[in-house]
Amino acid sequence: MQDVLAIPRSRFRARTALALLLAFPAITAGAGQIAVEVQGVDGRLHDAIVAGVEIAHYGNREVTAAQARRLFERAEDQAREALEPYGYFNVDVDGELEEHGEDFLAVLRVKPGEPTRVNALDIRLDRDADGQPAVKKALAAFAPAQGQPLDQPAYEKSKGAIQAALFASGYLDADLATHRVEVTRSADSADIHLAWTVGPRYRFGETAFEGGQFPDAFMDRYIPWNEGDFYSQDRLLEFQQRLIDADYFAIAQVQPDTEHAHDGVIPIRVMLAPAKRTVYTGGVFIGTDTGPGLRGGVERRWVNSRGHKLRFDVLAAQRLKTASALYQIPLAGHDNHSLNFGANFRDEDTDTSTSRTFGLAATDSRIWHGWTRQLGLKYLTGNFKVANIQGDTTLLYPEVSLARKKVDDPMFVRDGWSLTVAARAAQEGVLSKTSFVQASADAKWIRGFGEKSRFIARGSLGSTSVDDFRRLPPELRFFAGGDRSIRGYGYQTIGPPLAPEYVPAAQAWCAAHPDKSCQALIAGGRNLIVVSAEYEYYFKPDWGIAAFVDTGDAFNDHRDYSQKTGVGLGARWRSPVGMVRVDLGFPVGDKDHKGVELHVVIGPDL
Repeated sequence: MQDVLAIPRSRFRARTALALLLAFPAITAGAGQIAVEVQGVDGRLHDAIVAGVEIAHYGNREVTAAQARRLFERAEDQAREALEPYGYFNVDVDGELEEHGEDFLAVLRVKPGEPTRVNALDIRLDRDADGQPAVKKALAAFAPAQGQPLDQPAYEKSKGAIQAALFASGYLDADLATHRVEVTRSADSADIHLAWTVGPRYRFGETAFEGGQFPDAFMDRYIPWNEGDFYSQDRLLEFQQRLIDADYFAIAQVQPDTEHAHDGVIPIRVMLAPAKRTVYTGGVFIGTDTGPGLRGGVERRWVNSRGHKLRFDVLAAQRLKTASALYQIPLAGHDNHSLNFGANFRDEDTDTSTSRTFGLAATDSRIWHGWTRQLGLKYLTGNFKVANIQGDTTLLYPEVSLARKKVDDPMFVRDGWSLTVAARAAQEGVLSKTSFVQASADAKWIRGFGEKSRFIARGSLGSTSVDDFRRLPPELRFFAGGDRSIRGYGYQTIGPPLAPEYVPAAQAWCAAHPDKSCQALIAGGRNLIVVSAEYEYYFKPDWGIAAFVDTGDAFNDHRDYSQKTGVGLGARWRSPVGMVRVDLGFPVGDKDHKGVELHVVIGPDL
């Protein structure tokens, strides 16, 4: 018979706590920090080993000597395994665990050896799938290619790219039937075998709209394909972007209805939710070309069930005041076809000119081969003063323009461009006081380098042939200088000077109006050439600095071309309301212009 000693629970807890407390120093004695040093490799191989060895994950934790030794014993094998995905199968690893007081240093010396290279690359697709553009591009970009080191992450990424390209091209049942990598360690070589059974190429079926405020007949105008066309993910994305750009919907989701796909046909489901019908806008802005100001507007996103739109905008700044109205009528078709009718009042007062004009416009707009094409008829009338010389005009002229832009991120472009070309002409006598022909082009290109840098190039060209230049209002003459032109010069301060025979009249007007601000005697030009290069570096995600050079001139004849150049530095801020640019520009080699020009612009890159 055994004796059992009964201890009251409260006394038991107290004795247990005391025992643990007394034992704690013994448990933690000798504990210290551990560091890992990897020698013999750098770059991603070094990073792969640090990420793959368990001992490296104990850098911020205390370990005992026994724990450190156990971790180090496993580290060599773990380092070898960490390099296998990058094609290194004959890796030699040795090292030692050094003790420095209570701390430890694990040294791993790595000799990766020769990488295993791809000896044979065998990729097979049945049917005609390898002839589709997206699939051809994915196949051409496959990595690792023959002769390159075997790279498991690149291999998996390339497999995924081919699978995605097959799906995007309409092969919705594509299945990777064979995926095998045969490695011969002794020869440092690998053979890659991939084969897809792609199945039928699907076609677009019926498109069903849910939740929208318009009849299906109206919505059909946004579908960029015909029922029965081969399925394309690019077309699907284009469709969704068209719905977003239409600005009718708060939600616009386009999805292939794979659940009801059959016999090589896939229906499309579109889920919509109406946006707020009436939108009011307003705000304060500042630009060195216009001065500080206020802007406001009201838009009726749809006036009726046919999707007509109506918009009013007003702007009141120190040197510019405008008021405009636009009525838009969408038309049937898959090309965003619409008729637009507008009226505009403009009152501008710059260092070079003042003008007060009224205009009417009727334009036909549509998507044409990827471009936004506009054909319009414009009427412009009003009074103006350029270089202190009074003038007036009335012009009726047709205008055609083509515009296109491509961006990866509208809020902060790292890969994108825009191009706009336009031409206009008027014939004297047909509600016009002079005849003219004019063409212009504006381009901008943005490319990111690394994670923190961008390069921006832009250019503007223009040319005019006119019978009576004095009848052209300032908005149809060419000037240079300002925020979006040659920084280092004020807005519209670059251009041909007033003809000598008109200088006395300009000076006399100035003398007779002492209460008025006399304008610079720049009359504007028939031609324009401006180019710019800019480099931006972002030292923080939302803050950066810029250096730029702008050059060009506004001129009448090539013999009058006098190149002006501005250089400078700027600050960039990716604010919640858009990109903010603050630049200080300096004229270079121009004895008539000295000092510094401040330029402030708020708005998107493109």
